[in-house]
Amino acid sequence: MSEQAENPRTRTVTWRDPREGASAAKRLSGLEYLRAIQRGELPAPPIAELMGFSPVEVEEGRVVFAVKPGEHHYNPIGMVHGGLAATLMDSAMGCAIHTMLPVGAGYTTLELHVNYVKGIAHDTGQLLCRGEVIHLGGRVATAQGRLVDDKGTLYAHGTTTCMVFRPPGAGGKE
Repeated sequence: MSEQAENPRTRTVTWRDPREGASAAKRLSGLEYLRAIQRGELPAPPIAELMGFSPVEVEEGRVVFAVKPGEHHYNPIGMVHGGLAATLMDSAMGCAIHTMLPVGAGYTTLELHVNYVKGIAHDTGQLLCRGEVIHLGGRVATAQGRLVDDKGTLYAHGTTTCMVFRPPGAGGKE
């Protein structure tokens, strides 16, 4: 019998209806919306529940997410899959942009660039992903991110370009 059959692991993921958060996002500024998620007043998005990360800092133009990597994040070669870092980077950088958007505005990732500089294992400990806005224009925004451990050791860094969707007549910076 294989070790997997003798020593199975399980993980249960529970989330709330994402339409609740999406509805609230339409009536709150990006900063208000993300702070409500951080305080637990609005549900975390299902991807955060699935991957196990949560916001620990939300400021205008800056967001920090925390995650504790586990075996459930592993790829076939016994390390945490790069998708965890990429998902954290995409989320932190995109949310940093979101904090600067007014009521009714939204965004989507156009480009994501991640540089992996150190492998992650289940015993790495908590990681923090910091996203910070570089530029917010009328239709395009850019941000940068860094994934570090509690000692400041760098595991990945990257940038994003996002398209900004503003409500009709809202204008915006160029």
